[in-house]
This record gives sequence, structure tokens and C-alpha cells, in this order.
Amino acid sequence: MYFFLFHLSLSETCFSTSIAPRMIVDALLKNATISFSECIVQVFSFHFFGCLEIFILILMALDRYVAICKPLHYMTIMSRRVCGMLVAVAWVGACVHSLAQIFLALSLPFCGPNVIDHYFCDLQPLLQLACANTYIINLLLVSNSGAVCSLSFVILMFSYVVILYSLRNHSAEGRRKALLTCTSHIIVVILLFGPCTFIYTRPATTFSMDKFIAVFYTLGTPLLNPLIYTLRNAEVKSAMKKLWSKNSISDDR
Repeated sequence: MYFFLFHLSLSETCFSTSIAPRMIVDALLKNATISFSECIVQVFSFHFFGCLEIFILILMALDRYVAICKPLHYMTIMSRRVCGMLVAVAWVGACVHSLAQIFLALSLPFCGPNVIDHYFCDLQPLLQLACANTYIINLLLVSNSGAVCSLSFVILMFSYVVILYSLRNHSAEGRRKALLTCTSHIIVVILLFGPCTFIYTRPATTFSMDKFIAVFYTLGTPLLNPLIYTLRNAEVKSAMKKLWSKNSISDDR
């Protein structure tokens, strides 16, 4: 669990870092500008670490399924070698997804307007600047990002349906612990996939609310995830209580 949490926190840190610092700087400037190469790098890093986060969430769902449904075989199935291979596959898959997005975007000519109606470089607003018909490219981009979002969401929801169904054979205490473990994960999945599905699984149209919705999965989810996971973790809560008690004792002195 902690091995996957490490990679989840790493992907979220890099994901938010690719957006937040530049957004803060642009908010302070009167005329915010970004070069084309920097924009492409931001698109790649945004999709790479965002896709990596989705794949890590799927691996965490698999880890929870094995831990809850096959507890006696957990150490054999989810060995360190297997976990390392799964994470490596997640990194490679995220890289393939992002490179496909970038190659499709670079195949278009950009020679007209250069104002992006967004607070970061993304493919949908970037394609609005292309001096060519982007219908086919947009379909390919939507099928790529849309498939990642929708299929991953279906896989995650199916895994939790299986887990919840298997809990009927557990004791009341076992069901309570398993539900507490799964609840935080389900909350993270809904917060991430709700806005992403709305943005990346529809045709080439933009709405005024897109920027507002994008805030949830670019800044809101990475900010809330550490709180969701730590406040649900018994060891973290125990460590915080010990630290709080030590500070209270030192203040009394």
C-alpha cells in the first residue's frame, strides 16, 4: 500500500507542479506569454503525470482487492517484484499515452491566432489555434484521452463492486475495516474522474465552465488527496496524536 502511495504522491506532485507554478506567475503578470515549445512540454507533462496517476489508482484498487478478497495469498501475489513491474508498466503506459497526444498535436500547422483561452496549455484549446481542419485529429485525441478516462473509471468501479460483494462473507469488524479502506479510494476516484470524463470524453467543443471544472482535477484533487488518505490511515492518526500529546506536554512545562 505504501509503495503505491509513494508513486501516487510522486505523480500528483509532478502533476500539480506542471500547472500551479506557471498559473501563479501568469496571474501576477499583465500579459502572460508562453513559447510554443514550453506549451508542448506542459501538455506532455500534464498528460503524462495525470495518466500515471490514473494507472496508479487502478493498481491500488488491485492491491485492495487482493488484500481484502485473498488475504492469505497477499504476500505471494503482491510481492515487491510484482509491484515494481506493475508500476513500471504504469510509467510506460503513461508515456505512450502522452507521446501519442503530442505527436497528433505537432502534426497540425499553427500559423494564425496565438491566444489560448485557458489558464494552462491543453490540447482542446491548443487545437483551436490550428490553421487546418482538426476534426479527425480531435476524434483521435478524444478516443485516446476518453478511452483512458472511461475505461479506467469502469475498471475501478467494477473492482469495488467485486470487493463490496465479497464483504458479505466477512465479519462485521472485517467489513468495517474494508469499507474504511475503500471509502477514501472511492472518494479520490470520483473527484478525479468526474471532471476528467466531462472534459475529455466529448467532441471538439469548449464551454465557459471548462476552466472552472479543470481547477478540480488540476489543483483540487492533488490538494485533497493527501488529506483524504492520511486522515483515513490509522498509523498516521496515531503518529499525529503522539506528536500532539508531546507538544501539549512541552507547552505545559
